[in-house]
Amino acid sequence: MKFKNVLLIILISSATAFLSVWGYGKYIGNKSVTVQQEGKLPVNYAGFFDKNNSGGPVDFTAAASAATPAVVHIKTIIKERKLTQQEQQRNNPFSDLFGDNDPFSQFFGGPRVMPEQRASGSGVLISSDGYIITNNHVIDGADEVTVTTNERKTYKGTVVAKDVNTDLALVKINDKNLPFLVFGNSDDVKLGQWVLAIGYPLTLDVTVTAGIVSAKSRSIGINKGSAPIESFIQTDAAVNPGNSGGPLINTNGELIGINSAIASPTGAYAGYSYAIPVNIVKKIASDLMKYGVVQRAFIGIAYPSDNLTDDQKKQYGIKDGDGIFVTDAPEGGAAQQAGIRKGDFVTKINGVAVHSGPELQEQVANFKPGDKITITYTRDGKENTIPLTLKNKAGNYSIVKSNSVLDNLGADLVTIDKQTAKENNLKGGVQVQKIGNGLMANSRIQEGFIIIAANGQPVTSTEDLATILSNAHGTIKIDGVYPGYGDTYTYPLRIDSDDN
Repeated sequence: MKFKNVLLIILISSATAFLSVWGYGKYIGNKSVTVQQEGKLPVNYAGFFDKNNSGGPVDFTAAASAATPAVVHIKTIIKERKLTQQEQQRNNPFSDLFGDNDPFSQFFGGPRVMPEQRASGSGVLISSDGYIITNNHVIDGADEVTVTTNERKTYKGTVVAKDVNTDLALVKINDKNLPFLVFGNSDDVKLGQWVLAIGYPLTLDVTVTAGIVSAKSRSIGINKGSAPIESFIQTDAAVNPGNSGGPLINTNGELIGINSAIASPTGAYAGYSYAIPVNIVKKIASDLMKYGVVQRAFIGIAYPSDNLTDDQKKQYGIKDGDGIFVTDAPEGGAAQQAGIRKGDFVTKINGVAVHSGPELQEQVANFKPGDKITITYTRDGKENTIPLTLKNKAGNYSIVKSNSVLDNLGADLVTIDKQTAKENNLKGGVQVQKIGNGLMANSRIQEGFIIIAANGQPVTSTEDLATILSNAHGTIKIDGVYPGYGDTYTYPLRIDSDDN
């Protein structure tokens, strides 16, 4: 090939390459280019940016070191005691045949003595002068309470007061300048946020576990009492027996809940734990300190449970809608007097949205009888906000006083509901749900018994019973029935004791 031909090929190739690059540059230059500027993300962007997040792991050391000095180990002793006749008869196969005159009771009556029982749990110091919040089930029935701090200092604990409905109790130790936890705000708790559970599980020393908030306003049906309140914070922080009464804190070291229960088929941690929100804890602790009894407020509405099927909703005429459907607003109740009526949807309490029964309970639990709140509801698609003055269970605005007369009985007593009264053809009554250490343990009354009269006077509520007992002395007669049995039983009950 001649030199001229080679040179021509090179020139043509170079020109072609130049024109290709020039043409591509002109084409791209006519296209718009968008540069993502910091702080100006498109509204549909699905990512998450945290300017303060360096990408490293979350550090819990500051919160844990700040909180652990205020967490205490609570140990209890229930002393050995002689079992009551009714307790012995539970294990006697002949008691149903022979009743109180059973000739085989001495052989088949079961153990005559309950051996000493020891248990332990956790608690939280909430004041520098020694007030401690724990679970009621940690100290229930205890004859002795011992409190040990993180510094290995031991105190005798005194149970100030307790509340079965929320499973909370207030214990006091005598000292000053004690470390205590700062209350947070459980309304600010968010799903997915980090939390720490602190306590004394499985007889171990103080232990810290971490998890996230996996749900709020959970109701799992474990609290007892006449008007149980459940609106738990659910977490996946590991909690085991012994953690009960200990704190759930946020990463700032603030108290946001009291650990109370675990969801487990074995009794040990299996995935979820439940804590009482601190806003409820604050209110209960304040009431127990000031009044010795919880000041429970009521709106005065009835609403369906949150697990009704669609068929049940249709059967009862319950509509779908945002908020809580009001199935009844009884006459004389706070809601009825404020203008709420059946068929309304309650959507907010003091501006806080509520979508379920537990959420409603959690908000109302922050108030006492006589407090004024605002309640928002919808009717026929129109939203209304009105003032409402909360009432107590008796239907008035008075502060409820602690009743040592009933406390001395040593039993869980509740006013029966309308359904129980109807099923047993009663106008009312007081049911004995649990018998512990107290005056009633020395009687033959058994758990489940419904008291309908005391000293010949009718009893339809715990208030009636308290009034009658406060004016009586010595041994009185208690009349009542057992659910499902038509007969009326009468028991003697000595209400004066040398120990009280």
